[in-house]
Amino acid sequence: MAVTAAQVKELRDTTGAGMMDAKKALTETDGDMDAAVDWLRTKGLAKAAKKSGRTAAEGLVAVAVDGGKGVAVEVNSETDFVGKNAEFQSMVGDIARTALKVPDLGALTDAEIGGRTVGTVITDAIAKIGENMTLRRMESLSGGSIVTYVHNAAATDMGKIGVLVALSSADEAFGKQVAMHIAATNPAALNEDELDAAVIEKERQVQIDIARESGKPEQVIEKMIEGRMKKYMAEVTLLNQQFVVNPDVTVGQAAKDAGVEITGYVRLEVGEGIEVVKEDFAAEVAKTARG
Repeated sequence: MAVTAAQVKELRDTTGAGMMDAKKALTETDGDMDAAVDWLRTKGLAKAAKKSGRTAAEGLVAVAVDGGKGVAVEVNSETDFVGKNAEFQSMVGDIARTALKVPDLGALTDAEIGGRTVGTVITDAIAKIGENMTLRRMESLSGGSIVTYVHNAAATDMGKIGVLVALSSADEAFGKQVAMHIAATNPAALNEDELDAAVIEKERQVQIDIARESGKPEQVIEKMIEGRMKKYMAEVTLLNQQFVVNPDVTVGQAAKDAGVEITGYVRLEVGEGIEVVKEDFAAEVAKTARG
């Protein structure tokens, strides 16, 4: 298939690879962006194999806790300006508190706030504020003690990133440190057992391909892969990550030292994973001027 300039630019922005390398990667993988990232990593040409930061969707994440249950909800808007609107913030806070009483996102949409369903409340807000809004996600967490943290707070318990941490027993100070760590590092899972098997296998295959590019014997390659997978787990699983508060220990060891167990976590970031079409602002202004 033909590779477009836009695809090449996206791959370059994602990986830091050169233009010709990005184009070749897309050609070799028939335009499959994820496969092209892996191809570049295999060839040692990707400076950063990270997900594209397509988080242009705006809005707020709000958190709420009641006893041993915590929830985080994401409500999106078209512009950041709406996220600073007091009425929008009040609505998002009401939705988060209502989420404590329901099991999932579908039930939350049908739950009532002041005699109106959450779906109706959002529809009315769209008509009043003049921007499209969506109730995108809801995550809940239960445990002996739930600690919350909000990054880039716009108001109490709401901001751009919301984190919940479940501990086996109450330790607000330590739980807050862990929540801040999670906000900063965005781990893929609590531990290796909870990491998606398909994700592990994909990473293993990439490491196999990279190792074989070295031309070393198979027995050496096996040891290389074992070491690299161990390093990978230390990077993406919370309990094995170096604790940002004290990099000399892992998060798991820090929990042991504090006398608590981290049993789960939730991290929601506004707009995470949403693709937004980027418009050429100058062209849009020129088009408007022409009528």
